[in-house]
Amino acid sequence: MVQAEQGAKVVVTGAGGGIGAAVARRFADRGAQVVVNDLDAGRAKSVADEIGGVAVPGDASSVVEEAREALGGTIDVYCANAGVGRDGGRPGEPLDEQGWALSWDVNVMAHVRAAHALLPDWLERGSGRFVSTVSAAGLLTMIGTAPYSVTKHGAYAFAEWLSLTYRHRGVKVHAICPQGVRTDMLDASGSAGDLVLRPTAIEPDDVADALFRGIEEDRFLILPHPEVAEYYRARAAEPDRWLSGMNRIQQQWEATG
Repeated sequence: MVQAEQGAKVVVTGAGGGIGAAVARRFADRGAQVVVNDLDAGRAKSVADEIGGVAVPGDASSVVEEAREALGGTIDVYCANAGVGRDGGRPGEPLDEQGWALSWDVNVMAHVRAAHALLPDWLERGSGRFVSTVSAAGLLTMIGTAPYSVTKHGAYAFAEWLSLTYRHRGVKVHAICPQGVRTDMLDASGSAGDLVLRPTAIEPDDVADALFRGIEEDRFLILPHPEVAEYYRARAAEPDRWLSGMNRIQQQWEATG
């Protein structure tokens, strides 16, 4: 596999559990040297110790330089996986500007900052791989949480822009867009997540499997839930019909209390 062979140098943010830990384990199984990043230093160390990697805890927005140093000066693959799901308040309710700001910072700007730090080296040597854990919400939307939906659209748009701008210069970009995944974030999503996401939720290992298939096939858009492709087509082809369908789900959720 390109850039996942023995000795590839990989960074995975938000890798103390869930999708990030599954991806870190998979890269390590393939012989990569892996930096495990997480805000929770204990969880980062636990995963790093398990896979023979290096824990670099802290904010995903500023991990690149310390991770590069830990890997001997080079990063081949950067997995921008850390994310937050916050409710920023619905229109008509008090606005949680802190929730919005945190969502922008982690779900979008952390990716922008990482790319800014990585691209000079990648463009000079003509290779690099940026993996963005987005969400099906970045292609569609999610009821109940405007900040998550809006910023995941932003994360997807930024990954698209990176790909179209730099693919001819050797930079590979992948956007992973699962629906529900059995992680702490799903558990924290409340009744909206239970209604929309939990019935078809998959394991983090399934997301890692989909990612590695996508890398092997050199695909930008990676859909661990294949049905998302149909939803995405329907949204583009008949937006009013799609919005009406989503509004019915919204009403169903409201009716649950």
